[in-house]
Amino acid sequence: MQSGEGARGSRADQADQRRAELLEAARRVVLERGLAGTRVADIARATNVSGGLIHYHFATKDDLITEMLRSTTESEIQRLREIVEGPGTAVQRLDSVLRLCIPASRDDQGWILWLDAWAVGVREEHVRTILLEFEGAWIEILREVIMQGVTLGEFVCDDPQGAAERLDGMLDGLAIRYTLDAGNMSRSRLLHHARVAAAREVGLDPSVFPVS
Repeated sequence: MQSGEGARGSRADQADQRRAELLEAARRVVLERGLAGTRVADIARATNVSGGLIHYHFATKDDLITEMLRSTTESEIQRLREIVEGPGTAVQRLDSVLRLCIPASRDDQGWILWLDAWAVGVREEHVRTILLEFEGAWIEILREVIMQGVTLGEFVCDDPQGAAERLDGMLDGLAIRYTLDAGNMSRSRLLHHARVAAAREVGLDPSVFPVS
């Protein structure tokens, strides 16, 4: 027989698991229907639960969507942080960050989600808040990689913050172009542009990056 504390812990674990399942279902439904077109009823149908159960865990649809976006951003930022804190030269870490932050393909689900979120975030404050948090964290990671390179003597950059902001804006724009324009922008071309821009920001020749 479980103690009262053990039973409470078990219930909390079950609640956390249910929330995680609902967040994953919300992500799948949003990718299929879009943020604007997703209803709580759609997520309930996808998980075979009642709308009431969803509202037990998330008071409103906005709360559910906000938490889904936040959990997605936290996962992506964690992957980037592992690169920043990992082995290799500053050039290698910068290149790994660039590779991770451009779409893996035109149907990259993560990028499709963010493209949708940017469109909705123009009018929906709860979505815009998450986007700004993510952009801020991503810029900080770029700045940190650049500062590592400066400290190690690999990079020359008088304004790491400005360099990070410029790279962030350029990568967002090129990624949108790549996702939408199949005829004129390949992933290899996108990566080349990203490397050229990054090299210029840190005082290097683009040839320092590996051939791929």
